[in-house]
Amino acid sequence: MSPSRTITLAVLAALFSAGWIHAADQPGVIVFIADDVSWNDYGCYGNTAARTPNIDWLAAHGMRFDQAYLTASSCSPSRSSIITGRYPHNNGKAAELHEPIAGHLPWFPELLRDAGYYTALSGKNHMKSGPRADGTPANRPAAFDLIDGGRQNGNSGGHANWRKITAERPADQPFFFWFASYDAHRAWDADKQWNAAKYGPMHQPENVIVPPFLIDNSATRSDLASYYNEVTRFDFYIGEVLSELRQQDALQNTLIFVLADNGRPFPRAKTRIHDSGMKTALVAHWPQGIRTPGVPTESLTSVIDLAPTILEAAGISPAESMQGVSLHSIFSDPTARPRQFAFSEHNWHDYEAHGRGVRGDGLLLIRNSRPELAWQGPADSVRSPSHSSLQKARDAKRLNSAQNDVFLSPRPLVELYDLKQDPHQLHNLAGIPAFRTRQQALENTLDKWIEATRDSVPKEISHDRFDRETGEAINGADYRRTTPGEDREATLTNAPGPR
Repeated sequence: MSPSRTITLAVLAALFSAGWIHAADQPGVIVFIADDVSWNDYGCYGNTAARTPNIDWLAAHGMRFDQAYLTASSCSPSRSSIITGRYPHNNGKAAELHEPIAGHLPWFPELLRDAGYYTALSGKNHMKSGPRADGTPANRPAAFDLIDGGRQNGNSGGHANWRKITAERPADQPFFFWFASYDAHRAWDADKQWNAAKYGPMHQPENVIVPPFLIDNSATRSDLASYYNEVTRFDFYIGEVLSELRQQDALQNTLIFVLADNGRPFPRAKTRIHDSGMKTALVAHWPQGIRTPGVPTESLTSVIDLAPTILEAAGISPAESMQGVSLHSIFSDPTARPRQFAFSEHNWHDYEAHGRGVRGDGLLLIRNSRPELAWQGPADSVRSPSHSSLQKARDAKRLNSAQNDVFLSPRPLVELYDLKQDPHQLHNLAGIPAFRTRQQALENTLDKWIEATRDSVPKEISHDRFDRETGEAINGADYRRTTPGEDREATLTNAPGPR
């Protein structure tokens, strides 16, 4: 063999070993993201009432992540974190609901599009980018070739165009789709738009599963049944996309993720750092990439890991700004442990709040910088029949300790829970001598993360925008203040802290 031929083969081998992938082999990628759905409201996660046959099929033939966590249990901060691969406070103003991502930060679909992917966002967006450092618009929507709201007459759930977009994609390009439903955000619309021929029978109140922190009565059960209807409708449209991919013979090399932006919109769920708010169902399906289909993983995972994982699958290097780690080692070996810790934030979402959480060593540690304030949930939850039932029971002094936690004020400065023994996080172990060493280790880890990522508790953070008892807007409220990390220029660091 000639020396030049040897060099050429060596270069090709190096490119292959480094993860370089020819365009023809680049996988399609789809992220299905539900709105306000808790991790345990899918059949594959043990819920015997909610019907999710398509998500269950993906889990059975792909991989179910049993320890996957969000960085924020709040719609736009969570989505912004996923799309940049960064913690909320490192995204700038986007640490808080409805605020923009710092303009200099890249979104991973932008990198896919630059590499030749056809990219589309259909359904709920709720992400925007602020100006660049020089004041010019960042124009991050250019990360997508197509953006639509995913709504049609008779279907306002955000998923009306998913199959059509999949069917009409360019045949000569790899594709990335961000398919984001409005299901299951309040107010419920699936009930009014129900199509039994598509979705099957509506869920019945007597069959729902009522968690211990809600009142088990007809109002709460009806509320949960309507919520389950939204979950099932979301699942149906995932099935429509799967059918289209099968017709195209494209399912084999399409990397699919299914997750949600935060927990269900009920008391002690959405906005909470506890698992009911911050843990997410995460299902992956990729026949060409997952080596152990049908085997779940207990590996600790953060949603900021999705960006580098997707980019690696496409043969693209992640941006330096991304703080997550790739999950490809788990695709090969479900026992792999690419991270030891997962961090979460509770910042302003309708109400003043500042909390931080770290999961590791089988424990959850929560630190609260506003212990004088209750964590009653977002305003739409406060206006719900489920919350009203809790208020009536509270006034009648009939709440158990789990239910009373919705109104608890002051709250503990520090909470510590054994995630396996206490899945609802109802028994605070902070300060108990038997857990002192492990608690201190997590406290030290949280401190290191705060320092490395330039997190902060500003002198004045955003105030309440809604009444805590009624959920109604406060007229003329001047509520926006300094966001966490803003005073330490947290957008300028790419340090991930402990992982």
